[in-house]
Amino acid sequence: LPRPFPQELEEARRWEGARDVRPLDGNVRRWGGLLLPNNPPYNTGAFRFELTFSPSHPLEPPCVPLRTPIYHPSVDLEGRVCQPLTTHALWEPATRAIQVLQDLLLQLDSPDPQRVLRPDVARELQERPEEFRRRAEEHTRLHAEPRPD
Repeated sequence: LPRPFPQELEEARRWEGARDVRPLDGNVRRWGGLLLPNNPPYNTGAFRFELTFSPSHPLEPPCVPLRTPIYHPSVDLEGRVCQPLTTHALWEPATRAIQVLQDLLLQLDSPDPQRVLRPDVARELQERPEEFRRRAEEHTRLHAEPRPD
């Protein structure tokens, strides 16, 4: 039996790493919200995510693409995120939605050259970190949403 969504939603709403977490179009299996990174170069903006639970939740992992473009080695141009926690190989049915969001935020805050969907950006991060930071800051300024107060 699926866990109660309202309880998980409440938990995600109380977490300070996100804002505006709510079901989209009244669908409890699809949430939207804003992630608030803590670290430069992303902490000047907010990034919209969408969290979709599989019909067989919690037996299958949710899908959590970013809807706001981000210059990051682990996020492709479609917004797909290389997030091991939500792969079929590593997914645990006991994992809560808030843990998925916390893991995602941690990943945005600490780009890991081992979790790569954009090899060019990963290479830049490793070989020319200043250049990477400059581009990521500029990209955040152009594309990210304003941070809520």
